[in-house]
Amino acid sequence: MSKLLEVRDLTITAAGGLRRPAHEIIRDISFDIEAGEIVAVVGESGSGKTMSARAAMGLLPRGLRVTGGDILFRGRDLTRAGSDEMRRLRGAEIGMVFQEPMVSLNPAMSIGAQLTEALRLHRRLGVAEAEDLAIRMLERVQIRDPRGCLSAFPHQFSGGMRQRIMLASVMLLKPKLLIADEPTTALDNLAQREVLQLMVELTRDMGTAVMLITHNLGLVAQYAARAVVMERGRLVETGTARDVLTAPREAYTRKLIDALPRRDTERTPPPPGAPIIAARGLEVTFGGHGRGLSANAPKVHAVKGVSLEVRPGEVVALVGGSGSGKTTLGRAMLGLVPHSGGEVRFRDRPLGPGTKGKAARDFRLNCQLVFQDPFSSLDPRQTVRSIVAEPLRHDGLGRAARVTKAEEILDEVGLAGLGDRYPHALSGGQRQRVAIARAVVRNPAFIVADEPVSALDMTVQQQVLQLFRRLQLSHGFGCLFISHDLGAVAQVADRIIVMQSGEIVEEGLAAQVLEAPAHPYTQALSSAAPGLALPA
Repeated sequence: MSKLLEVRDLTITAAGGLRRPAHEIIRDISFDIEAGEIVAVVGESGSGKTMSARAAMGLLPRGLRVTGGDILFRGRDLTRAGSDEMRRLRGAEIGMVFQEPMVSLNPAMSIGAQLTEALRLHRRLGVAEAEDLAIRMLERVQIRDPRGCLSAFPHQFSGGMRQRIMLASVMLLKPKLLIADEPTTALDNLAQREVLQLMVELTRDMGTAVMLITHNLGLVAQYAARAVVMERGRLVETGTARDVLTAPREAYTRKLIDALPRRDTERTPPPPGAPIIAARGLEVTFGGHGRGLSANAPKVHAVKGVSLEVRPGEVVALVGGSGSGKTTLGRAMLGLVPHSGGEVRFRDRPLGPGTKGKAARDFRLNCQLVFQDPFSSLDPRQTVRSIVAEPLRHDGLGRAARVTKAEEILDEVGLAGLGDRYPHALSGGQRQRVAIARAVVRNPAFIVADEPVSALDMTVQQQVLQLFRRLQLSHGFGCLFISHDLGAVAQVADRIIVMQSGEIVEEGLAAQVLEAPAHPYTQALSSAAPGLALPA
């Protein structure tokens, strides 16, 4: 096999400013990818994985530049290629699937226009011929009604469908090298497996090599032939995926492997008691009413007669694929989404649109939500200290007391000394700690944690889950932990409830559901969860 991509002693430097001198963010890394090979580049957030790939595409952000080494693609040095040559290479010979398809797909352009744009630019095809090729590729990536898809827009599809469309748009040009940058981070296990299997099938059929950028070692074990491990801009280990995962030479690689989720076998469930919150026959329906464009929208039964309860000190995990109704159910229990049937009871008192006065205030102050994306839920204009202290305004505390309490909880979540920073100056894991601190600062009785670790790398995910468990034990709140990641659920859950298409299909103690799933859907979720099982 011939070497398709050769990275030799690559160094990338960030330009300096008034307060910070120029510094190297990637130093002297070297690796290669052979034609038709899948090579995984792994490491924590900030290790330099994505910047290495962007350098090969000539898409480094402003302020970053290659200051040393070479990137050879089929013998051509991309670091010395002009802008016209890079435009000819991008898409036609080197394709890239980005981490978030909703950001990389143009929301103002139809799917058809985006799929055919590159074909018409690079292949000089007519509209009809380009659309015909696009339809056939959409069929291959299992998009229902591919012809109708051409006139649709990205917001009309789920995350998994958008990632399939993104993969189709890249593979239409049959590139020699596909760079897949965390292509399944935000997808549930079933959608993740489907998308990756499609990617492997397409690249194998076309002889395309893959540079798979990921922090998920389970995916490396299942799909990669070789692995490159990076830490803080340096290459620390490389070799076959089997050797790197089963016999790591470096301490950092062992740290990544040790961060893989494991079930907490020593966890003891809380003693029986009255539930802090309960849903009885809860139903949530969207559409079927309204004015203008939404007047004739069909009804969607997002939650169908669901009953569940959470006791003080208990973590109940709500799992299922995207679109199963998990988030809608959690928000309905908090009163953030109106329910069309059934009831929610908090401390055995019914809650509804007519709930007012002391009962409504008690509910609002004692129930909190940790959002999936902390960056969008944290006010960018407030400091971390102000964000965490804000819920304390309802307690009648003076400013000094609020600041003291906020500093105490920041210290408890491992953010001591960072109170004066703004959200943009924190890492993803630190922002999630701020979101958790804001939720627990008032010692609430109930918390809904909506996919709190789905976008974090394994080591940060482990830290956040351990923090969450520690806080839950010390503060004693009941928690509805919403997740599609059975690995994360195994670390924190006392009980597990599995949802599919708005209904509960299985529930039980965590060990029971994880070790002996009874429902076919739960079995499918379990089998799709990536682990370190290496192919024979």
